[in-house]
Amino acid sequence: MNTKLTLRLDEDLIRAAKEHSARSGRSVSRLVADFFALIEAESPPRVTETTPRVRSLVGALSGATADESDHRRHLLEKHA
Repeated sequence: MNTKLTLRLDEDLIRAAKEHSARSGRSVSRLVADFFALIEAESPPRVTETTPRVRSLVGALSGATADESDHRRHLLEKHA
């Protein structure tokens, strides 16, 4: 859903943004949206709380000696 946003900017900055918009073939709105998307992408990821089920699995494989070759061998046997 697109929503209107009003920005108050210096006239020179607006002129420069419109010139860049014309050169790049993207609207000023698209330029601003792309910039906001970059900001969002650089933000640290949101930390979610670990669920009780996941917490119960922590350490379940400590001391395990299985590696990728064991997994590949299992898949070959399973799908042979």
